[in-house]
Amino acid sequence: MMQKINDFLVMLDGYIGGHPWFVILLLGTGVFFTLYLRFPQFRFFRHALDIVRGKYDHHLDVGDTSHFQALSTALSGTVGTGNIAGVALAIHLGGPAALFWMLVTAAIGMCTKMVEVTISHKYRDVLPDGTISGGPMYYMKKRLNIKTKSGKIIKTGAVIGAFFAIATVLSSFGTGSLPQINSISNAVFSTFGINHIITGAILAFILALIIIGGIKRIAKVTEKLVPGMAIFYFLSAILVIGTNYQNIIPSIISVFSTVFTGTAAIGGFLGASVAFAINRGVNRGLFSNESGQGSAPIAHSAARAPEPVSEGLVALLEPFIDTIIICSLTGLTILTSGAWHEKVENQFQSADMIFLNNYYDQKIPEQKQQVTDFVLKGKTLPLFNGQLRVSDGKIENPVTLIASRSVAEDYRVFDGKKPFSGEINVINGKWQPASSSVVITGKSLVHSAPLTTEAFKKSILGDWGKYVVAIGLLLFAFSTAVSWSYYGDRAITYLVGPKYVIYYRFIYVAAFFVASFTDTTIVWSLSYITIALMTVPNLIGLWILRKEIKQTINDYWTDLLAKHPEDKKLLEYVRKDNLRRKNGA
Repeated sequence: MMQKINDFLVMLDGYIGGHPWFVILLLGTGVFFTLYLRFPQFRFFRHALDIVRGKYDHHLDVGDTSHFQALSTALSGTVGTGNIAGVALAIHLGGPAALFWMLVTAAIGMCTKMVEVTISHKYRDVLPDGTISGGPMYYMKKRLNIKTKSGKIIKTGAVIGAFFAIATVLSSFGTGSLPQINSISNAVFSTFGINHIITGAILAFILALIIIGGIKRIAKVTEKLVPGMAIFYFLSAILVIGTNYQNIIPSIISVFSTVFTGTAAIGGFLGASVAFAINRGVNRGLFSNESGQGSAPIAHSAARAPEPVSEGLVALLEPFIDTIIICSLTGLTILTSGAWHEKVENQFQSADMIFLNNYYDQKIPEQKQQVTDFVLKGKTLPLFNGQLRVSDGKIENPVTLIASRSVAEDYRVFDGKKPFSGEINVINGKWQPASSSVVITGKSLVHSAPLTTEAFKKSILGDWGKYVVAIGLLLFAFSTAVSWSYYGDRAITYLVGPKYVIYYRFIYVAAFFVASFTDTTIVWSLSYITIALMTVPNLIGLWILRKEIKQTINDYWTDLLAKHPEDKKLLEYVRKDNLRRKNGA
């Protein structure tokens, strides 16, 4: 039953978040606002840094957090497993060029993030207890109503806002809580041997202590946690890249040289087309920095900022830090190490395996090309159906096993730690072992976090590299869970009021604990859909309010100069900006 539900969710996602129209909508919105606002992510970058440093702060500003705390909280929600596992998956599927498209997506996403935070901050609410509640649901409620010809106002905005808030609550579990602790507990168990339940209990207790204190305590934790984990990961990645210094220039060249040619086969990597590199790079880039999803505006709405544009400018730094810096570091460690095209000994995952009904010799060009076309282009090859005969761990049937988009080598079947003997049923190339203890190990490519782990091990760190990745995953994933608790918290506030938030927090922590030792596959599948359900109404709202957004940004510079007439840099900037507008640049 659960498998059927998961299959349905995966199919549904194929028509929503996994469909090309969704990527086109996301990128198209970012490109539109980049041109409409004349490349603000580049023109306003230095000014954004000044704001984060507190140059324009005033002690009477209303809000719960500082600019830096809001940035740290939002970053802790976006800097997660995608920065370690997502980059590795993109390169595994699309080759080095996928990293280029991740960076392009981030550059465009900087503008989208600025726009969505600006308009959300503008329409935030101050609650009766003096705290702040904001996010896209508030601008939707106040600005997306329909006015009829007779002057009657139909409150469609409240409905759209409620739809967004419900999707946010679901995403807080599907994106921020359950899969994150599941990834942490698996990594800690495989690396340190600590039981999943123990890991879940300890981290659930710490999570409860943090989130029950609300945004102020969350902000205090994230402002220390985010810089700390970023520095830890940065220094570790530099060690890996430095160890493989001779591959730095060739790796950078490969990122740009394969953008319009695709990546040729190398080692165990069978190659990747241009279209696939774009698809994987854009997809992982959007997943990593969450631009357009509407999650970050919830954190930024709590910032002490009288001008919504100032907080929008702070937000444009997020994709830069998350994707252009951290994801680039991960990408370079993988490329310089060479791990992305080398087969390594590993336990194959069922979802990554498929049996072909013939033995294809990789030394024979024609047969190798057949397998390559099957993996890369989806061309048909006969799939194995029937019983696999296994004797002392070795498969006797003449088959070819594809594992992680590579031809598996030296593989054997085990039941626990003992070689397996007997028969295993295979349907349409997918094996159906009678017991979960029956596994296949051998040599193949790896992807996601295991690929990043292999890259870190191919350095001066040696086997210590796996501990770096495990600790990095723990910090990144846990910080994501902390931030998403606040996003769900504000969505509950919007839907039913602040008095019910405490119940949400208890459920959030309890689910976090349970997910540490249960399968969350179905939750991941649900999260892909809820992410799309958050993103679509948010992007449509941005398009509808585009003129207001532009006017708000233009007014910001006039107001800021009036408050700081002594600021010569600001005066010169506004003069140039006015000149550009006058000339239509």
